[in-house]
Order: sequence, then structure tokens, then C-alpha cells
Amino acid sequence: MTARIAARVTELRMRVFARVNGPDGYAVPPALFRRLYEHPAASGRSRGAALSDLFWYWLSPGAHVHQEHLEPGERYDEVARATRRFLSLPSAEITELAARCAAQACDRVQAPALVRLRDLLMPVWAEFWYEVAFGERCPPQARALIIGHADDVVTALKCDGLRHMGRRRKLTRYLQSRLADTRVALPEGLTDLERAWYLQGTFFNTGVVQMSEASAHLLMALAENPGYTLDQNFLDETFRMYPLFGVAHRITAAGIDVPGHPPIPAGTVLCFNYPVFHRTDFDEPDRFDPARWDGVAARQANHVPFGVAANRPCPAWRLAPIALRAVAEQVLSRFDPHTTAAHTRALANRGPCLLVPRGERPSQAALAWLRVRDGWEDVGRSVKQLFLGAYMVWRARRLRLCERHFSEMDAK
Repeated sequence: MTARIAARVTELRMRVFARVNGPDGYAVPPALFRRLYEHPAASGRSRGAALSDLFWYWLSPGAHVHQEHLEPGERYDEVARATRRFLSLPSAEITELAARCAAQACDRVQAPALVRLRDLLMPVWAEFWYEVAFGERCPPQARALIIGHADDVVTALKCDGLRHMGRRRKLTRYLQSRLADTRVALPEGLTDLERAWYLQGTFFNTGVVQMSEASAHLLMALAENPGYTLDQNFLDETFRMYPLFGVAHRITAAGIDVPGHPPIPAGTVLCFNYPVFHRTDFDEPDRFDPARWDGVAARQANHVPFGVAANRPCPAWRLAPIALRAVAEQVLSRFDPHTTAAHTRALANRGPCLLVPRGERPSQAALAWLRVRDGWEDVGRSVKQLFLGAYMVWRARRLRLCERHFSEMDAK
């Protein structure tokens, strides 16, 4: 009963978001997903899309210097170069750093313990990205600021709570005081405030949030499938079933002609649905089956967890799998994960899981309680997401952060 109520509320909420972008949106069918995503004319990112006002609202402050939301041009190129410099670490160094940060989090767990995996792992990635950015261990004060900021962003993105801009501004002020201490040079052509926003958006927003979500999905999948080995097949299947992106959008800078389809005019907002694409042309797509990747290269399937190389791939496409694997292996070296909670792509429940010492049997009473609690929480959470999501859509449209930014740029 609770699952049906939650599903109906979620369906209603999705209808609200489907209407955000107005008449210029084009829902890209799976058959055209890759072709349009990598098309050179699909180069616009924020300007001209009503949907951008909503993303800028969630990601503010500093969405205008976030690499994923910058328009093509010199500023984007310089920001992208800086990000590549930060991420160009040797594989062994990535593994050591991720494993060390995970070990510190594991030391704080008194197993057996019911945990929310996203909450458990967010300090791991706060410390990891701090060292990537500054080349030194993360002090407790900075970790608290990063976690407060990242948790606020992801909670708002999932419409499970409103934004708390004070938490975000505290991190901005801290980063402004550390601009001279970064491991590599920050992007040229930005003010000091914009450089702080660059660090905040790239590493302590996207980096912390996405890696916390990805590692929680990975451990949830391991908890649900205890007989599998953590290998590349398992990683690929986890990314297929639980892509970190829901809907991404691009704005066409020129018209696109696709044989057999109506022409796509310039200024069209292309909406790419990752979950649908990742389930198209797979046998039993809703079944978790790492063996489906035996003899199949992920790049040849409907599988783009890090985007496509020809058009703004995720800059962490090489680093992320190495670090995720190191963190998961560190957790598995100490605990066996078990869960009876729902595992969905949105991970709105933050990944409830029972961690028990290696080799010990889990409490069936604890797992039963976990199932009941998760079901009831899902009903209340879905209703809250419906109302808060509708409010934030309305608020974002009123503020018009993206639209106003480009209007002011044009007026200069």
C-alpha cells in the first residue's frame, strides 16, 4: 500500500517537472540519444533553457562558473583545463587516498549498525576532494563546512528540503581564504569570488555529491547481491541501473537534420533521459545482472554513465571508477552490507543499510524493521517532495537566475 501511494505521488511530481521547460523542449528518443548528445551543434548548456533557471537555483551560488553550466568559449576552455590539472593524479595515488579516507570513516562505525550509506560516505568524499584541491589533509572545520554545503545541495536537488544559503556562503568564505593554497593553478580570467565558486561547485558540490551517491549505490547493490564480485562488470551494471544523471539538457546552436525524423531547429532544448536510455535494448533491463557485460564493451551499448567523449564528458571519467572501487573495497574488508530498503536511482532514502562485522550473520529483526521504516518514510517523503518540488520550481522561475545573468551580460 505504501509503495503504491509513493509511486502515485512520484508520478504526479514528475508531471510538474516535465512542464518546466515550456514548448521548446524536445525529449530525445533512445534511438537518437547518442547521436544527438555527441552532435557538435548540441553545444549550448544554459542560455535559452527555462530548465537552466531551476538548476542554477539548486546549485547557486556560482552556477555561472560551474563547468557543466558554462557556455562554450574561452572561459569554459580555461575552467576545463584547470579541472583536468587537478584530476591528473596517478592511479596508485587515487587508490591510496580514497582507501585512507574510507578507512577513517569505517573507524567511526560501531558494527553492527544501521546506517544511511550516503551520510556515512559523504565525509569520505569531503576529505578526498579536499586533498585533491589543496594537497593536504582535511581539517575538521573544513570537513564540516563541506558536508553541510553538499548535504544542503543534494537535499534540495531531491526536493527533500529547502535550500539553506547560509551554509553555502560559509564554505564560500572559507574557500576565499584558501585561494593561494590550491595544489594547482586556478582558472585564469575569474575574480577571487568566482575562483572560490569554481572550487565549491566543481569539487565540494558535484564531486562530493556525485561520488557519495555513486558509492552508496555501489554498496547498496553489493548488499542486494552478496554472491557477486566487485569487478568491472559489477561497476558497469551498477552505473547502468542507477545512473547518477536523471535528465540532462543541451541547447542546439544550429539546426540538426536527422534522417527519418523532423528537423531540429536552432534553440531547441534537447532533454536526454539517462535512466530510459540505460534500459533500452537490454534483455530484462530491470534485472541486475553483471554477467550481461561478458564479452560486451560498455561503450558499444546504451551506456554513457560519464557522458560521451565528443561533447563534455564528465572530467572525472578516469578517476571516479578507481576511487569508487577503493572505497567499496575498504568498506567490504571490514563489513558485510545487508539491506531490505528500496533501492532506486534517486536514492532519496540515502541508502539505508545494515553493516555487520565480516562473517557475522545479520539480525533478521533489524532487517525487518529496516523494511517497515523505509516503506513508511517513503510515503511522507514523496508527499514532501511533491510540495517542496513545486515550490522550488515556482521560486526558480520567479528568480530567473540564469535568464537574468545572460540579460545582464548582453546589456554590458
